[in-house]
Amino acid sequence: MMLASLLRILTIIRKELLVMLKDPKSRASVLLPPILQCFIFGYAASYDLNTVPYALVDQDHSATSRALVAKLEGSGVFQRQATLSQTAQAAALLDTKQVVLIVVIGQDFERKLESGASSVVQVVADGRNSNTSGVAQGYANTIIGDFSSNWLAQRRSPGAIQVTTRAWFNPQLETRWTMVPSLIGTITMMMTMLLTAMSVAREREEGTFDQLLVAPFTPTEIMIGKAVPSMIVGTVQASVILLVALFWFRIPFAGSFATLYLGLALFLAAAIGFGLFLSSLARNMQQAMVLCFIFLMPFMLLSGLMSPTDNMPEVLQYATVINPLKYAISITRRVYLEGAHINEMVPDMLALVAIAAVTMPTSAWMFRRRLN
Repeated sequence: MMLASLLRILTIIRKELLVMLKDPKSRASVLLPPILQCFIFGYAASYDLNTVPYALVDQDHSATSRALVAKLEGSGVFQRQATLSQTAQAAALLDTKQVVLIVVIGQDFERKLESGASSVVQVVADGRNSNTSGVAQGYANTIIGDFSSNWLAQRRSPGAIQVTTRAWFNPQLETRWTMVPSLIGTITMMMTMLLTAMSVAREREEGTFDQLLVAPFTPTEIMIGKAVPSMIVGTVQASVILLVALFWFRIPFAGSFATLYLGLALFLAAAIGFGLFLSSLARNMQQAMVLCFIFLMPFMLLSGLMSPTDNMPEVLQYATVINPLKYAISITRRVYLEGAHINEMVPDMLALVAIAAVTMPTSAWMFRRRLN
């Protein structure tokens, strides 16, 4: 009995893979989109700034102010677009987006430092792009802070503090080191949910769903047969993204491949559970696609991909508990960058098991209900 059921499931899996891969365009869609999206996110979706155009307002014109400006521009990041005498003149450059920052060095800058008083350097940023401005301000604050510490140290001031910084797991603080490993779960979920949701909808739209009903397949066998091909495709896509991260972007892998793929398998089970649930609701492929995009956008926004979930309102933090992508990103980042052991990943993996344990039976119940 078990052997006969297994053979029927294998028949459905074979049929799904043939339908999915018989068309050259379908075969290309399995590999090309993950690679293209990986390159786009790896190169374009970056919070790193290589160039910061700025305007300088130096009201002191002293040797110390010139030394500070030289340190800013010597970093290779800050490029001066204009040197002006008043902040109002520089404001026009900020309004027209010709500069990102205005650095204002006040009068008596050097004299105040020499006398031991505090001297302020004002950094005005364009708040219309908070991410870029925040990063640029952070660069400027770091350079100015280092300059202040070195200036005080050279004069043997008793209050001098030498600040050193260091980043663990990502020494250069490159965005792609965080972004690209996260795409292993993000892109895989997008494709897996879409393929799973559209598989049943395609059967209904093409009129082959009735053939499944008269065939000797149980609803459970049909569900398993629909889920396994999507898991295979998802694993292949995740492997392609992992290879791009390793050999193109040269992001060092610190963890265990076994731990990563175990977490990936649990994540795919949870994602496919959502996909099967959506497929049981959709009557055609158009409805399936719309439902997928309705769910995918909140999943991505509440996953921690672009911003930490801890910074979200408390109500939204509760909503992230049922988001499988949140746990997938946590697993991929920690295993890939930190080298986290499987014992440390147990909470995230158990959460994925719980999500799959709810979505799979619910999808099966919905599926049987639609069949009846």
